Amino acid sequence: MTNIFACIDGSPAMTAVCDAAAWAAANTGLPVTLLHVLEKNQFEGQTDLSGNIGLGSREQLLKELAELAHQRSRLAHEQGRMLLNSGKEYLAGLGMTGVETLQRHGQLVETTQELASGMRMLIMGKQGTTHVHDLIGSHIESVIRTLANPIMVVQPGFQAPSRFLFAYDASPTTKKVLELIASSPLLKGLECELVMVGEPSDEHERQLAQAKQVLKSAGIKVTARLLQGEVVPVICLHATEVGSDLIVMGAYGHSRIRQFIVGSTTTRMLKTTRTSLLLLR
Repeated sequence: MTNIFACIDGSPAMTAVCDAAAWAAANTGLPVTLLHVLEKNQFEGQTDLSGNIGLGSREQLLKELAELAHQRSRLAHEQGRMLLNSGKEYLAGLGMTGVETLQRHGQLVETTQELASGMRMLIMGKQGTTHVHDLIGSHIESVIRTLANPIMVVQPGFQAPSRFLFAYDASPTTKKVLELIASSPLLKGLECELVMVGEPSDEHERQLAQAKQVLKSAGIKVTARLLQGEVVPVICLHATEVGSDLIVMGAYGHSRIRQFIVGSTTTRMLKTTRTSLLLLR
């Protein structure tokens, strides 16, 4: 059986990640694994001071540096263990049982790729411990670019959504996302705000109506709207206006070269929105 992996790191978004994991597990019936990744920069100091050490003190100081590095590693490992236990206790307080914990050494991107085959969904907080304010971390962007699994990026203060906004553009990527939404139990029972951003035209209206029918046939209550303007600001504003607690969209549907030249809607949405995101491929 595949699991919902919730990535925690002690940031302000940790509680939100746990709340989102509990919500996803309740809707899908899947087990939850809390994941903490110990990256080297969390416990390594200055890497090599041997060139600054005088000959007389060299051996003793090198020994002390090695002991200090070992101590930092041990403390980081213990901190990670405490975070995982804290998250597990929090979920137990929400009535969840059978929650597993996993601590890995390495890089977050590589770790999630290694776990991908047993991962139904990955949940991450927007704010990590190495990033301040509302800046999106490069780790999150890298994970989203490389991992094909569904990824949910949650904001601090996450609450179980009652309405979601689906950003649809009739591209091959969002058509696949449409089918995933219609077939998955995750979003069942939620109202859907189906949004396409583009100029008024018969073709856009036809595409929107087709997508609406797919969702209605899946038993989802849906309202469809064709909006005009710049995609990211329009979607973010509309999500706030209609009270959508979650934005669902395709992840990085264009080539890396095109993203470099004209930017990516996914990246701009990650940086702009105050609403949690569910990114699908």
